Amino acid sequence: MMGSTVVEVAIGLTFCYGTLGLIVTTLQEALAAAFRLRANTLLAGIKTMLNDPGFDGLARAVYAHPLVNPHADGSLREERALPAKPSYIEPAHFAIALVDSLWQAPGDFVQLAGAIDAIPDPQVRKVMQGLYGRARDLQQFQDMLAGWFDNAMARMSGAYKRSQLLISLLLALLVAILFNIDSIHLFRTLWQQPTLAAHLGDIPDELNAAALDAMMALPIGWTSFPPRLGLDFALQAAGWLITASTAMFGAPFWFDLMQRVVRMRGTGARPDDLPLALRVEGRIAASATTAPR
Repeated sequence: MMGSTVVEVAIGLTFCYGTLGLIVTTLQEALAAAFRLRANTLLAGIKTMLNDPGFDGLARAVYAHPLVNPHADGSLREERALPAKPSYIEPAHFAIALVDSLWQAPGDFVQLAGAIDAIPDPQVRKVMQGLYGRARDLQQFQDMLAGWFDNAMARMSGAYKRSQLLISLLLALLVAILFNIDSIHLFRTLWQQPTLAAHLGDIPDELNAAALDAMMALPIGWTSFPPRLGLDFALQAAGWLITASTAMFGAPFWFDLMQRVVRMRGTGARPDDLPLALRVEGRIAASATTAPR
């Protein structure tokens, strides 16, 4: 029946795309941990913020501070000497570390102006002078520095998310090619054989063997390799691209959509989808129960 076929096709597609999203997320987290992408991005953002690309000025002094990097011993000389790079820095701690880096012997707040005027970089010096001139005391100055850090990291976070989006697209395309997850072929096969998605109903909380087995039971995978160039290969490549683009929505989106469709399947067929004899029998039974006696 048309209604049940549409539901089964929707369940099969959403389950496949959701599981693909889980695979891509797992691979992405593994790559981020292996290459320390978050820590490196944070370091690059602070080096840009403090205009210290050579890591020999304020950025180095901030990373040598124990509030920012507890593993440092204060003798940091170069980036390669970092024992560990933090993936997150509390804005208040960054502000304290920056002030301590400028003000080796804390005293009267007025004396901090001289340390700020001695900053060699003109852009950073101008920013610090502007914040200092608007602050009434040390605490307010540190709050302003924390806000400056927050704004800079928000911009860096946006750039990081865009790069991660590109990485997720490339990973999804790689997985789609390796497992031959062709959305066009998948849709056609499920439309002709909707029972292939009948075993799907449980939504996985994480990537596990059961989720992979359920996905591999769908019409995906290679039957002959390598593929032959031609119109069929062009359609196959288009199917890969469609599959890869679905990973950009994320696994939660597809599994939430699948959950809604599964609920629709649980409600049963609509009256219009039932055979004519059953509909007539149902109407006769309904009229008999409502007829006046």
